[in-house]
Amino acid sequence: MGLLVAKVRVRPETGTLYLDFFYAGVRCREQTALPDTAENRRRLQTLLSRIEREIKQGSFDYAATFPSSPRAERFATGPEPGARGHGAAVRHPLSSLERSSPTFTEFAEQWFLEMSPQWRSSHRQGVREVLDRNLLLSFGARPLHEITKADVLAFRADLAKLPGRKGATLGSGRINKILCFLRQILNEAADRFEFTPAFRAIKPLKQKRTDVQPFSMDEVQRILAAVRADYRDYLTVRFFTGMRTGEINGLKWKNIDLERNLILVRESVANGEESDGLKTESSHRDIAMPPMVRQAIDNRARERRPDCPWVFATKEGNPIDAHNFCNRIWYPLLRYLGLDSRRPYQTRHTAATLMLAAGENPEWIAQVMGHSTTAMLFKVYSRFVPNLTRQDGQAFAGLVHSRLAPKTEAAVVSANDVDSAAVLAELRNLPLERLAELLALARSAN
Repeated sequence: MGLLVAKVRVRPETGTLYLDFFYAGVRCREQTALPDTAENRRRLQTLLSRIEREIKQGSFDYAATFPSSPRAERFATGPEPGARGHGAAVRHPLSSLERSSPTFTEFAEQWFLEMSPQWRSSHRQGVREVLDRNLLLSFGARPLHEITKADVLAFRADLAKLPGRKGATLGSGRINKILCFLRQILNEAADRFEFTPAFRAIKPLKQKRTDVQPFSMDEVQRILAAVRADYRDYLTVRFFTGMRTGEINGLKWKNIDLERNLILVRESVANGEESDGLKTESSHRDIAMPPMVRQAIDNRARERRPDCPWVFATKEGNPIDAHNFCNRIWYPLLRYLGLDSRRPYQTRHTAATLMLAAGENPEWIAQVMGHSTTAMLFKVYSRFVPNLTRQDGQAFAGLVHSRLAPKTEAAVVSANDVDSAAVLAELRNLPLERLAELLALARSAN
């Protein structure tokens, strides 16, 4: 019997190709690091055809074809004499699981190499740190199939005892992040080597939701007035565009379109290195420069060094280092002004809340911030809007009351007491579809 269901397939989570075929009665899936392209599929199909031919002829050498495969040793003795293809049996002293399951370190390193091409450099460094500091030390020499659910839970309990920031133990967020990488490795191994994954029914720890703490407009003005002159333009752009730290630190002059008055968000910098990608696909965006941002960019342009590609740079011509900025500029400035200590990332939250308070279209705000939908805006920022606009729903209540309440003298007086400016402001901010619904409802009530 020949090769059955032999195909070149693609792993959806990595976008890389693998061979899927039967040999000696065993389904074999051999991974590659090749991306899914027409040329790579053609190359692997040629290899697969050769494998199928050699299996039919009884001359297939698994170890020679896949020398680094965990199955190479298992098939070292070859099929039984006279056996062919799918129905063949294999002689080996150990169970198939013992033969096919590498150690955690062996597979984790292979997984890291396969996944690295699709990660940003900052994420790649973060995964490498977790592997070296946590996962390899705890699971390194153990065969993958021997790691159980109890082992994972014990590992999580040990993590909860480790010191975290400021003398506290590791938080739930950090523990979940470490376990996330462990889950990916073990689930991928379980899928490739066909054993029960250890992560079944293990849920992430509950994390305390961190409220955003945007600055008020008065606080923004105080910060911009007090900051060192060489960082004033930098903070102005952060406060009024909502750019992420890596995005503004990685902003280059080639991505400033002065003619169209746009900032083109295309690159980022993390840990002093240029990243090979942005956070998400929607992070690639064009931001229109309001007057204060355009003025800040013009200020930088007048002091631009011909040999420096960065819009905001150090005296040495390097991009601004996030850690150095926090420790030497940002936190000392907040202490000097008597403001609550907050991360520089709150400048991004400030931009979002100010845009919402100004009545800008949420879809436009989401695009400026680099969000794929408006869901994040309403989930994270909406509670700040009433306090900033001072409407608190009264304009909407007045609008509905004036349209639907019975036409009694008292109702007319109540409707006339509503702040007409607030009503008009609310009407301007309503989507056209919702405005049409309200008008239709008002007509039917009349």
